[in-house]
Parts: sequence; structure tokens; C-alpha cells
Amino acid sequence: MFTMNASLENIKNGINELDQFNSTKGQGTTRILFTDVELEAREYIKDKMKMNGLTVEEDAIGNIFGVLEGQDPKLPPIWSGSHIDTVKHAGKFDGMAGVIAALEAQRMIKEAGMKHKRTIKSVVFTSEEPTRFGLCCLGSRALAGELQRKDLREICDEDEESLEQVLERLGYDLNAFHLIKKSNHDVYASVELHIEQGAVLEQLGKPIGIVDAIAGPSNITVTIEGVQEHAGSTPMPIRVDALTAASEIVLKVEALAKGSSSEHTVGTVGFMEVYPNASNAIPGKVTFTIDLRDSDMAVKEEVLQELLSSFKEIESKRQVSIHYVVDNHDQPMHCDNHINSMIEKICLRKSIDYNRMISGAYHDSIFVGKFAPISMIFVPSQGGLSHNPNEWTDFEDIKLGTEILAESLLTLANE
Repeated sequence: MFTMNASLENIKNGINELDQFNSTKGQGTTRILFTDVELEAREYIKDKMKMNGLTVEEDAIGNIFGVLEGQDPKLPPIWSGSHIDTVKHAGKFDGMAGVIAALEAQRMIKEAGMKHKRTIKSVVFTSEEPTRFGLCCLGSRALAGELQRKDLREICDEDEESLEQVLERLGYDLNAFHLIKKSNHDVYASVELHIEQGAVLEQLGKPIGIVDAIAGPSNITVTIEGVQEHAGSTPMPIRVDALTAASEIVLKVEALAKGSSSEHTVGTVGFMEVYPNASNAIPGKVTFTIDLRDSDMAVKEEVLQELLSSFKEIESKRQVSIHYVVDNHDQPMHCDNHINSMIEKICLRKSIDYNRMISGAYHDSIFVGKFAPISMIFVPSQGGLSHNPNEWTDFEDIKLGTEILAESLLTLANE
């Protein structure tokens, strides 16, 4: 039985030290892929892995692996980890808690002299956030084979520098890009610890969440074209207002999500550009995004089709032109029943209260799940805040989650 305790000091220090690599100190945490602070954070993590006696590996897109070798290195390994990049003006726990927890779990197992047949790898996935290149989960997508060498030239940041150019400039060997992709049975299992990024655990008063499924997002970009006219001299009955048409769609997204047969359906319009964006002009053009999510693909598909059908009605009613692109329509990912049952038994044996739940947020695990059995352990987020400077998770909760993680990894490593 695994009885070692995680070090609260190690967890605090790891998260706080990692947070020093930050381009917006005093205004939240900003650490964007392959910027100076992110590159420094990468070196910090690699140094920490070496200090813990791990072998460090890095692939052609920058995924970092800390290797704790098992008794039979030929067996498929166990993975645990998350990401260290952030959105702009974020908090210090999203992603980072999972990286530091994985390193601490490895340290616990190693220092306790616990034998394990399988190698245990801590992982830092490259760019879970879409902040720089507009596409999330770059590293885990590549591992799943859903980001290929030819795609690197087409993915550009706001300065029109391609991901290919950035990787080459930093010295990554793109001739080895084909080696990134993992196949089924290359990884035995993966368990990621993460802050919840919601308020469910806090409201329930439970310190641990066991994730049953990760919701898959569908992202749509919509452009509505009306007629730009004078706000004072154009009578209401003859206006062709792109913004009022957009407003109908925004409310339709809300109504469909609230009226869905699934309690986990959510819909969001989080970005909108209005042209000409003048107080005395009727908007002639509006571009906005829609984010639909659910852990049930059939339900999400039904909501999406009903939403798209409503575009035609609104287009006809308001005499506007509506153009849209479905940027992605991702499948939800269900976590592995065997791993979840194992984590549940650990919690029951330790008398730790837990909640079985879904994750509405996206994680690298959704792509790892395409080639390996996965699970996620959630720890509470104060007030449900995330992607926010006030994001906070108690270190004691991370410590408890890390202890459950360590026992889970050890158990899996001996299967």
C-alpha cells in the first residue's frame, strides 16, 4: 500500500517559482508559447527533472518528458502531466498544478524506493492554450497524429511567423517530426491532475473530482453582412442591421444550450467584431465566434444542426447574408473505466470524499485519449475562477490530489 505523503513545500515552491516566468507581473500570469519567459520556464522544468534524477527527453515540437525508468523499460510507460503556457493575464494554477504534481509524484515514488515495472513519465505538453497560434493543444495534437509536418507552415501567429519558422529558429529538428506520433499501445495509461476551472467541487464541498468525460468543443466563425447606413436618417422598418441579426443568433445559442436534453451542453459567443463600430452608424458587418460543448456527441450534433438551421430563418427575416465556417467539431473523450474505478477505490480506502463529473474545459488528455487510456483528477477552484489573475486552488488540495495521483501511477506502473 502506498503511504508516502507529498511535500506541501515542494508543491508551493514549484508553482510559485514557475510563476516567476511571467511577462505581465502584477497583472496576472502571461506565459505564451516560445516567448522568452516560456523558454526560461521550459529550462526551469528540465532542470527540476534532472535534479529529481529523471532523464529528460524532448521531441520535435517541444513536448518535454521526464523519465523515471521502470524495471522493464520495454513495457509501455505511464504518463502524467499538463502544460506550462497560459492565456494572457491568467492565473498560476491552470496546467502548472498538473506539471508540478506529476514531478512530485515521481519524486515520492523514487525516494520511497517503490518498485514499478513500467517507466513513469512526467510530460509538459507544448502549448495547450491557443494564445499564440490560434490552435490549442499543439503538442498533444502532434502526439495523436492530428498535427502533421505539412501543417506547420500554415499555422501562423499575429506577426505572420509560422510555427515551422519558430521551431526551426529555436533549433528543433523537424526532420524528426514523424517520430512524435504515438500509436495504440505505445503508452499504457495517462492520468492528468488539473484544477477544476469551475465551481462544482467547491459547491459540493468535495476535495477531489474524478473525470468521466471531457467535453468536445465545436467552434464556428460567423460573418453577417447587412447594410451600413446613417443611424439617424434610416427608418427602422427598412434597416438591414447586421448586429441585430447577430444578436438573434447569440440569444439562439443561449436558448438551445439551456433547452438541450443534456445538462452538460454549453454555448458561448465570446468574440465579436462590429463594423464600422461607430455610435452613429448602423452596423453593416459583424464577425463573431460560437463555442458549443457537450460530453455527448449526439446531443451536440443535434444542437449544432438546429443552430445552423436557424441561420436561414434569421437571414430571410432580416434580409442579411450569413456566412459561417465550422472550424472544428471535436468528439468528446470518455475516460477509462478501469482507471477511474481504481482512483475511486483509492479515495474510498483513504476516506476522501469525491465527485464523479465531466470536464467542460478542453485538456491535452482529450488527444492523449486517442492513443491511450486516460483519466483526470480534479482539485477545486476557488469561486470557479480560471483564466483569471484571481485563479486560486489551495495548495493543500493539490497536495491531496498529488498523493492520489502518485498511488494511481504506481498501481498502473505495476499492472
